[in-house]
Amino acid sequence: MSRTVTVGVDDSPESRAAAGWAAREALLRALPLKIVLVREPAPARLAQTPLYDPEVYRRWAERTARESAEGIRLRHPGIEVTSEQLTGAAADALCEAAGFAELLVLGSRGLGGLGGFVVGSVSLAVVARAERPVVLVRAGEQAADEHRMDPAGVPTAAAPFRPVVLGLDIAEPDDTLLEFAFDAAARRKAPLRAVHAWPDPTISFHGVAGGAGFYASLERGQAALLSKVLHPWRQKFPDVEVIEASRCGSAAQVLVNDSRDASLVVVGRRIRTGSFGAHIGPVTHSALHHIAAPVAVVAHS
Repeated sequence: MSRTVTVGVDDSPESRAAAGWAAREALLRALPLKIVLVREPAPARLAQTPLYDPEVYRRWAERTARESAEGIRLRHPGIEVTSEQLTGAAADALCEAAGFAELLVLGSRGLGGLGGFVVGSVSLAVVARAERPVVLVRAGEQAADEHRMDPAGVPTAAAPFRPVVLGLDIAEPDDTLLEFAFDAAARRKAPLRAVHAWPDPTISFHGVAGGAGFYASLERGQAALLSKVLHPWRQKFPDVEVIEASRCGSAAQVLVNDSRDASLVVVGRRIRTGSFGAHIGPVTHSALHHIAAPVAVVAHS
């Protein structure tokens, strides 16, 4: 079966932004775009009320899916677009749809002045369970937001892409995550900024003889380890400019700070099947809630 870029939609601003981003990604990957709308069964109490009309709900779903597809075809006539309605629990249906996709795209709502984002329970459940990459896109995201300013200082999709940022754990680097990030940068002809954070030493070296030298040695060692991890991928993707960013500090905060000018941020999620269930990890959780650029979560073993 041919892979697709799949996007989950409803009639919200965040899903419209996600659909636009998914269409642009489908163009970059030369893949069809599949629009999915999930109709959840009505709770028993609601289904028994006179205000609930399943036929109205069905027509709304059909119209929303159809209008989303028509809008994409008008704006991007070169993309093959299909749409599908699914019935069931939203997270379950979207996880199943992700299994047949190259990647799944969902929307995320902004909080404005609070400096963060709302990642709904459905999106979090899908991110935690899907074994294909899932991209979360903020409401209002536009093509120009992913590109640098033009020489006149105007944001435009005609300018080069901003960097792709990769959050990397060099203690356990994963090929699936690295390949996704390098491939994304190559398709965008954008630099790849590989961000690795390492913690402060457990003791303070201020005022201790040789402390500054030890810290500098530790800094050089961490940077060398990052270079070693990236070396084979530089060879595999020789046209990708790689910026190595090895920084001391909280991994979550370092990644958020280094992602302020990103076109796309790529983070990993380890697939776990133990008794504690699926989870996304603190760094990925922070990325989803505090990074303004689209965030791709890549599941890996």
